[in-house]
Amino acid sequence: MAMVAHHHRENSSGRSILILESMSGTPRSRCREKQRKESVRLQSVNRKLTAMNKLLMEENDRLQKQVSQLVCENGYMRQQLQSASAPATDASCESAVTTPQHSLRDANNPAGLLSIAEETLAEFLSKATGTAVDWVQMPGMKPGPDSVGIFAISQSCSGVAARACGLVSLEPTKIAEILKDRPSWFRDCRSLEVFTMFPAGNGGTIELLYTQTYAPTTLAPARDFWTLRYTTTLENGSLVICERSLSGTGAGPSAAAASQFVRAEILPSGYFIRPCDGGGSIIHIVDHLNLQAWSVPEVLRPLYESSKVVAQKMTIGALRYIRQIAQETSGEVVYGLGRQPAVLRTFSQRLSRGFNDAINGFNDDGWSLLNCDGAEDVIVAINSAKNLTTGSSALSLLGGVLCAKASMLLQNVPPAVLVRFLREHRSEWADFNVDAYAAASLKANTYAYPGMRPTRFTGSQIIMPLGHTIEHEEMLEVIRLEGHSLIQEDAFGSRDIHLLQMCSGVDENAVGACSELVFAPIDEMFPDDAPLLPSGFRIIPLDSKPGDSQDVLTSHKTLDLASSLEVGPATSNSAENASTSYNARSVLTIAFQFPFESNLQDNVATMARQYVRSVVSSVQRVAMAITPSGLSPTVGPKLSPGSPEALTLAHWICQSYSYHLGTELLRADSMSGESVLKTLWHHQDAILCCSLKALPVFIFANQAGLDMLETTLVALQDITIDKIFDDSGRKALFSEFAKIMEQGFAYLPGGICMSTMGRHISFEQAIVWKVFAAEENSVHCLAFSFVNWSFV
Repeated sequence: MAMVAHHHRENSSGRSILILESMSGTPRSRCREKQRKESVRLQSVNRKLTAMNKLLMEENDRLQKQVSQLVCENGYMRQQLQSASAPATDASCESAVTTPQHSLRDANNPAGLLSIAEETLAEFLSKATGTAVDWVQMPGMKPGPDSVGIFAISQSCSGVAARACGLVSLEPTKIAEILKDRPSWFRDCRSLEVFTMFPAGNGGTIELLYTQTYAPTTLAPARDFWTLRYTTTLENGSLVICERSLSGTGAGPSAAAASQFVRAEILPSGYFIRPCDGGGSIIHIVDHLNLQAWSVPEVLRPLYESSKVVAQKMTIGALRYIRQIAQETSGEVVYGLGRQPAVLRTFSQRLSRGFNDAINGFNDDGWSLLNCDGAEDVIVAINSAKNLTTGSSALSLLGGVLCAKASMLLQNVPPAVLVRFLREHRSEWADFNVDAYAAASLKANTYAYPGMRPTRFTGSQIIMPLGHTIEHEEMLEVIRLEGHSLIQEDAFGSRDIHLLQMCSGVDENAVGACSELVFAPIDEMFPDDAPLLPSGFRIIPLDSKPGDSQDVLTSHKTLDLASSLEVGPATSNSAENASTSYNARSVLTIAFQFPFESNLQDNVATMARQYVRSVVSSVQRVAMAITPSGLSPTVGPKLSPGSPEALTLAHWICQSYSYHLGTELLRADSMSGESVLKTLWHHQDAILCCSLKALPVFIFANQAGLDMLETTLVALQDITIDKIFDDSGRKALFSEFAKIMEQGFAYLPGGICMSTMGRHISFEQAIVWKVFAAEENSVHCLAFSFVNWSFV
């Protein structure tokens, strides 16, 4: 249209009319295009609703059959009790009693394998669409038009099981291809090897598989499986992939890693994929496992006995992954920084795999423990054979890679909240110089420890999103940490550090979901095949069972989160809130990797061990600060917001203010009893107290003070007074210091200070005064009141 209008403009005197016609035609064409797109969208929604309605009707039929079966079982058990016969067998999960143990003798016989395959198919279908398992709705996952699918977990069943069904806009063969490649979508799958494959004689195939999965924490061994997988097409055109374990030794890990695996069992499980009218597929997924919970410490057994964990990791994860691929195929996904979705997905998988490798430290990968006597709280392992080579990018490690890792049990700490805090407030736990060392080592093989150029972290952390999954349960991003050299001749040189970071499990309502923060240093213009050395955090909730003791076992190289902290008494209200908000345990695993040269191995090992202990200490403080329980955040050794010490300090602050300035800080009716602390806490001005030491640190702040500094009560104790003032502010304070100590107070002019996140803050005036202890001749601390402050 534009080309035609341009031609007539040069060759016709009626160009203005033609131009008007061309211009008037544009809105009509846009309107038609908009109507066409809306029609296509409505047709797609209608197909989806029709398919979901069909699913819900089938689910309703299945539930009616399950009710009928339970009524029959109830009558049968009543009859057995009345006749005083032998106890009835629980039929709520038929596979618990009907699953045969297939020997290797059958596995060596094709006819025997086909018989096993057909049995597996029948049992799987009875779980996917029948009543062989007593399914209950997955908590927090209600079906609906906007949901990913319908999810259920097993109840009173042998092992742990989960089930999902949903609509996916891909053809059955494509879905089958994706699901059979388990390492591509199941992050815990280390490897899957097809030992043999042959036709089943009915158009299907039978495969014998050996699969290894990672352990999620340093406190338990990994799992492996020896299974039969059967793929076939039913008469109605549906595609089925089902799988079950074979007994006997079968394939196994290498001799070097044999002690690091426990053989687990897959009970009849699989995928039932039906083509859908108008395109797409309806898929049913069943995962039914026996993870041999006896092989892990008792405190971790809920993790291996939880159908919710299996549902989140495998069943829901598989359906989400397929839907993600479907959206990428349709072009609905927005790319980040020009990266294709397949590349971003590969980055996430590599971060996860590298982190899992570090946690597990398999011997057949070249890992070995360094000076481990079994009593260390931090495990240090080295891998001298580590070679980070990917595509055209290669990193030659002259010494290798060292990993320092630890696991701890958390009480009453919501995993999603903790991971969000660690992501958003990196300066609360990370050492910028350690990040700089890892980044410099990976960039140019420069192992600068311990003689690095001194660098100051500005506190600024810039998060640049790359992409996220369709339900935002996982985010991939680039983090830029701003740093500046402290050497005068290089003062203007940038020391920025870039990290590729993956964050998942930040939804507090996702029951049984694992929360992770995994990151690796990268070059600013990192290529698609950039080498990665991931480190990070993983927090997994532990289901509490009735009667479980809340005592935490501190053996098995475990760090008890609360054992080293002294906490003041809590108010009764906070204890009540704890019982109604979050009261559960979770296991936190930390792993940090560092490249090293052979001659620096001992130095790097010492640094890594000390650094992980420092991170552990920081996470302890952070966890206590965000715990919604009676254990309140600490201020100093034994000071908490509800403690007598905090109340006493509040009285001292107010009384000293009145004594020095001749006026009241708070209203007279607020100065009695505990109300003084509450009123001070909610005062509109930012009130902070700092110690009178050679390097003054803050020991208390009210809510406005914490908001101004963008910090917490616990982290406040690590902030020195010089960090918040600029040069002019420090000069003003130092010039008035003698006056403060002599007359007891001083007014500082308005100016600029800085939060812990690097943001500038303006204030109209600051008042500084000495805070006396009970005896007026004893100065306890200095108090500051920032009036009319705001972020610039």
